[in-house]
Amino acid sequence: MIDVKNVTFIYQVGTQQEKVALKNFNLEIPSPSFFAIVGANGSGKSTLARLINGLLIPTYGDVIVDGINTKDEDRIWEIRQKVGLVFQNPDNQIIGMTVEEDIAFGCENLGLSPKEIEERINFALKVVGMEEYRNYPPHLLSGGQKQRVAIAGILAMLPKYIILDEPTTMLDLRGRKEILNIIKSLFEKEKISIILITHHMSEVILAEKVIVLKDGEIVFSGTPREVFSKNSEINKWGLDLPIVTQLAFYLKSRGLDIPYPILTVKELEEWL
Repeated sequence: MIDVKNVTFIYQVGTQQEKVALKNFNLEIPSPSFFAIVGANGSGKSTLARLINGLLIPTYGDVIVDGINTKDEDRIWEIRQKVGLVFQNPDNQIIGMTVEEDIAFGCENLGLSPKEIEERINFALKVVGMEEYRNYPPHLLSGGQKQRVAIAGILAMLPKYIILDEPTTMLDLRGRKEILNIIKSLFEKEKISIILITHHMSEVILAEKVIVLKDGEIVFSGTPREVFSKNSEINKWGLDLPIVTQLAFYLKSRGLDIPYPILTVKELEEWL
């Protein structure tokens, strides 16, 4: 369980540039679960990710990961082993000269034996579908492949939770689909809790629960279908509904007795 309790986080406290990123924030994330965190730029999504991982410490309040407070400096690496964080730009995360070296880095920091490191590398490469690229230099890979390597590097540490901070933003459509399929597999097959931070509303349909942030506060939480049903509020939250959902809303407004909200193209095709 990840428990964010009455957390307020303020950047540059006591200066003229002081900015409150999260305000009296509360959130419980059980394990295993799949949460999507959405919101406009500046809503506090990335700040929340870094607080859960222990990269940031609350100005007020507490973040508890499986009973460990992120303020406990002696156990911060234990928290980061439990909570892996995948950044938006994989180039900021990949440091190895080869794919294998990069995946091994985190395992080596855990003090694992060479045999166990090898086993974890093999496991992570298989899950993300990159076995044949084991000895490739990362700089020769596509954006989607680099992101898969970044995920593999976290996965090899066997985290209980993985936070993905807008992992598809820099990818083309094909790369986005690849990464989303891997994220879905991590949850369904590997039973890893997923916290997907995104501004692409089409991606949240994979999640069990969606948390909508605005100005550092939760303005709505519910299933993807419940969130998509808030058609009049979506724009106020700085978000856009997927095109297929907008189309379904338009058809309904024109008198068609169409179920709403529609989440996917397949749903709309089946209804039509």
